[in-house]
Amino acid sequence: MLALWSVSFVLLCIWRFSYAQYEHLGYLPGYQEPAQDLYTIPELPKDTPRIQLRLAGEKRKHNEGRVEVFYEGEWGTVCDDDFTIHAAQVVCRELGYFEAVSWSPSSKYGKGEGRIWFDNVRCTGNERSLAQCESNGIGVSDCKHTEDVGVVCSDKRIPGFKFSLNIQVEDVRIRPILSTYRKRIPVTEGYVEVKDGGKWKQICDDEWTQMNSRVICGMFGFPGDKRYNTPFLLYLQKPVCVCVCVCLCPHLFSQYTCEQGSPVVVSCVPGRAFAPAPMAGYKKAFRQEQPLVRLRGGAVVGEGRVEVLKNGEWGTICDDSWNLVAATVVCRELGFGSAKEALSGGQLGQGMGPVHMNEVKCSGFEKSVTECPFSMDKDSEGCSHEEDAGVRCNVPAMGFQQRLRLSGGRNPFEGRVEVLKERNGSLVWGTVCGEGWGIMEAMVVCRQLGLGFASHAFQETWNWPGAVNADSVVMSGVRCAGTEMSLSHCLHHGEYLSCPKGGGRFAAGVSCSETAPDLVLNPQVVEQTTYLEDRPMFMLQCAYEENCLGSTSSSTPANSYRRLLRFSSQIHNNGQSDFRPKASRESWVWHDCHRHYHSMEVFTHYDLLSNNGTKVAEGHKASFCLEDSECDEGIEKRYECANFGEQGITLGCWDTYRHDIDCQWVDITDVKPGDYIFQIVINPNYEVAETDYTNNIVKCRCRYDGHRIWMYNCHIGGSFSAETEDTFPGLINNQVTHR
Repeated sequence: MLALWSVSFVLLCIWRFSYAQYEHLGYLPGYQEPAQDLYTIPELPKDTPRIQLRLAGEKRKHNEGRVEVFYEGEWGTVCDDDFTIHAAQVVCRELGYFEAVSWSPSSKYGKGEGRIWFDNVRCTGNERSLAQCESNGIGVSDCKHTEDVGVVCSDKRIPGFKFSLNIQVEDVRIRPILSTYRKRIPVTEGYVEVKDGGKWKQICDDEWTQMNSRVICGMFGFPGDKRYNTPFLLYLQKPVCVCVCVCLCPHLFSQYTCEQGSPVVVSCVPGRAFAPAPMAGYKKAFRQEQPLVRLRGGAVVGEGRVEVLKNGEWGTICDDSWNLVAATVVCRELGFGSAKEALSGGQLGQGMGPVHMNEVKCSGFEKSVTECPFSMDKDSEGCSHEEDAGVRCNVPAMGFQQRLRLSGGRNPFEGRVEVLKERNGSLVWGTVCGEGWGIMEAMVVCRQLGLGFASHAFQETWNWPGAVNADSVVMSGVRCAGTEMSLSHCLHHGEYLSCPKGGGRFAAGVSCSETAPDLVLNPQVVEQTTYLEDRPMFMLQCAYEENCLGSTSSSTPANSYRRLLRFSSQIHNNGQSDFRPKASRESWVWHDCHRHYHSMEVFTHYDLLSNNGTKVAEGHKASFCLEDSECDEGIEKRYECANFGEQGITLGCWDTYRHDIDCQWVDITDVKPGDYIFQIVINPNYEVAETDYTNNIVKCRCRYDGHRIWMYNCHIGGSFSAETEDTFPGLINNQVTHR
């Protein structure tokens, strides 16, 4: 019997169609059926060599890499001589991408191996295959692999694309075997089926291995698999399978009846956050419980900057040699499936602290990325956080997006929030009460819809009328921690609704953005600039008006002194976009004392805590002026407060609040000598959305003898292990629970 396919090639082709496993569930009310793809496979002249293309190489995304050609059973490369953007266009379209963005000579993605199949390639851009372009002839070349060409293709795929050579697969799914399992979400076990010619067909288990099942489970978002009791199936149905060779099997295409075998069945093991449960039984919030690895800065579950715990301190991984194999180890370790993408260049924001690992080389079977060999020699110590590695993982399809929508907005990223709820035995769309609605709730909505981060949360949506039949409030009292995968996981009133203003114009709304800023305070600057000043009360009138002094200052004579704990703060924007105040400039408040506008009511909190976490002194700072003090090399300043200028902090810049400006202190006049904890929180009211709130806090040990003060062990909240953080009472990090 002919082999069904070369499995490694097949799985590369079909991973992107994993959503199809839920096709049998149909579409919820209000959703249109998807249009049928109209793509047709191009026909090539009989004398055109049959080739197969792929992208390969180092430090790349899925849509870029070294161009490799499969011909006569061997993979080879393409020389960069005479290569142009027209040739890149042919390559990208042959691979199923909409167009070419650019091309790169001189083995940018590393040197390939084997034959150089094409040299002096000259394309018009209209060819259907690279083999149709003029060249020296296939296999005729005087190039070396230092001249291997690479391309960058658009992220957009050609709708309904099918690989050439009549070797293709349209969709793949896991179809539940038992009817009782078909309502379970996610689907974890069943027949592996592919759609060919518009029909679903099972796969013969001849030559199918446990490794194949592992790959299938990984692409559906599951970290592991287990053996299924296949003989049990024989009592369920007679195994008749249609076997279809697909995708990148260059040597075989056949259809036949699987007479001696059985249909392939997989049984996947979900991560803890995705364990199958009835619809009402989901976990309330997604919380990673992995002690050695975590993700930060991602917009959705399963993506983020990779951080590892070493010697009690969290740090990042340098992207040198970072690839899908290592990224998959991270994803599986965290309870997700295989990696969709290995990200480089700090794409999901830059971390702080040490770079713990570089040149990571995983086999793919490690239980943790910390078990993979890596290098941190002198040459690799030059890695900066601009090279932080990240991942995007396959996660199980939970169906959350079908139970929520935005309505009435000017674009798909904004609108009134409408949820699908069961009322009187039927599913109906309705609104969410806007009372108490904030940025954390908006964050969950944007994540659930796959729209990135929340940029604004609206308690009134009079300008977004939404669907007329969905004006009724079906959800109220929503309070989210910000980590939930679905709005239904947040605390809310349940069936006992309470919304005095009603829905309609007072319904909750959001606007989402694919990027967001991330403010991080430099702890070393705080530690190095701390000192005490005794300042006369008559010089503190502006600070008194802004409530920057202790409660006893109201009864302090003008000629007496207040003792101030002064320090500088340097606030970096390490995220993905500029930090802008929530309020528009028309609503900024002018302060006569300091002769500047306040763009945020409260920008930072400064607190002095006892060793048991009790607050003994506090200060707060309205934003003196959000502007770019300094920037990384190559980045221009955008924001300056002078002359009623725009306020904000540019990505890659920082705003320095010097120790000698008003309110840059904590009034400790009434504090007794002793050991304390000093704490600073940026953006404490979550007025502006950020990719990560956990790093908005800095804590320091503090010793005060009545005359002098020592500040030491300053660090960002959450940058140490849980055991170390437990020695700092009070707020462990800046992630809210429920307000």
